[in-house]
Amino acid sequence: MNRRAQVPTRLLGTALAGALLLTGCGGQGDSTVTLKLVAADYGESAETSSKPYWDDIAHRFEAANPGIKVDVEVVGWTDIGKRVDDLIAAGTSPDLLQTGGFADQAAADRLYPATDVLSLETQANMMDSFTHAGQMLGTQYGIPFVSSSRVLFYNKAVFQKAGISQPPATWSELKQDAEKIKAKVPGVTPYGLPLGPEEAPAESMLWTLSGGGSLSDDVGNYTIDSQQNQATFSWLRTNLVDTRLTYAEPGKMNRTPVFTDFAAGKVGMLNGHPTLLRMAAAGKIDFGTAPIPKRDGVAKTGSLGVADWMMAFKANGHKNEIKKFLSFVYTKENQLKFDETYNLLPVTQDAFTQMTTDGKHDDLKQFATGLTNASFYPFGDPAWTDVSNRIKAGIGEAVTGDAKKVLEGLQGAALKEAARVRK
Repeated sequence: MNRRAQVPTRLLGTALAGALLLTGCGGQGDSTVTLKLVAADYGESAETSSKPYWDDIAHRFEAANPGIKVDVEVVGWTDIGKRVDDLIAAGTSPDLLQTGGFADQAAADRLYPATDVLSLETQANMMDSFTHAGQMLGTQYGIPFVSSSRVLFYNKAVFQKAGISQPPATWSELKQDAEKIKAKVPGVTPYGLPLGPEEAPAESMLWTLSGGGSLSDDVGNYTIDSQQNQATFSWLRTNLVDTRLTYAEPGKMNRTPVFTDFAAGKVGMLNGHPTLLRMAAAGKIDFGTAPIPKRDGVAKTGSLGVADWMMAFKANGHKNEIKKFLSFVYTKENQLKFDETYNLLPVTQDAFTQMTTDGKHDDLKQFATGLTNASFYPFGDPAWTDVSNRIKAGIGEAVTGDAKKVLEGLQGAALKEAARVRK
């Protein structure tokens, strides 16, 4: 119906002026809304950056939704936390953030509940275990984006030169194999131990799990300085670091350069996630994978399950536009494109089913199996971001200094932060 014909002539000028002002300032009606997306970079270089993926998503979404623009900013893992903090402090909050945790933003009351920004179809398509992991105090704020687990990668050519016939299943076997590599394959770091800021929480949790401990218990209480963990980090110092079977200063080694070294044939073995499959293949490395070795005498342990998250901010009031965009992002086509690019596992039922039944993804089945009995970070604890950052900054000292002192310091800080945020 043509409502303009019903507008009195004396009001027409005012109405047109108001419409022009509204359009110019980005208001409602025919105006364009711009969504600000900040996303973590999963690439190791400019050539493998995540930015082309998000730029393509934004371009295709904008073409289908003329009233919505998407401003994409892709930031490296080591800098994304500070970048988001700076944006919020400047009053320019993003609308969407894709990164490794959500609880701190949820605790600050900055996020929409997931049910507000996900269509019913998208909600139903999410895998239940990840939906549960995205909850804080019974409400889901974290929207899972990708997942993975970890396995041991080893260089078959290096193992052959060192006279090793099969991958290690226990820590004592790992040490023996590392000693053989050091003795017979010069120029190769026997075991890659990245305890720098990029990977410290994951590498630490893998070792604590395989040592019979963990960073937290089943109900979320921190156990960083447990006797099992003290023994684990003391073992690492005595058996890998002091004996020069890994990098001299693991606390300064990030995941990306260690992965790059493995893909260049400079590391004998390391714990890795699916992205390393692509890197190693590109480097023409003949590699194998195996379960994470466990401490001698420890019962079978699960792997580390990792999920990265999408979250929607309330500050700009763009709930409906966010919902449209996320419906587009979580289509099977778009999920598969990202997961196949970085060899990660989907969090949606349709994409997961395709990747785990499609023969071309056989190399991912071992990681999918790892998710069936995996342990997760305490994602829903609002203290976790601070605790994780402290682990990134300091846990490397536990393998070059006094493990008991370092872990007790991290535990004390974790308990203090947990008490503060739970008041």
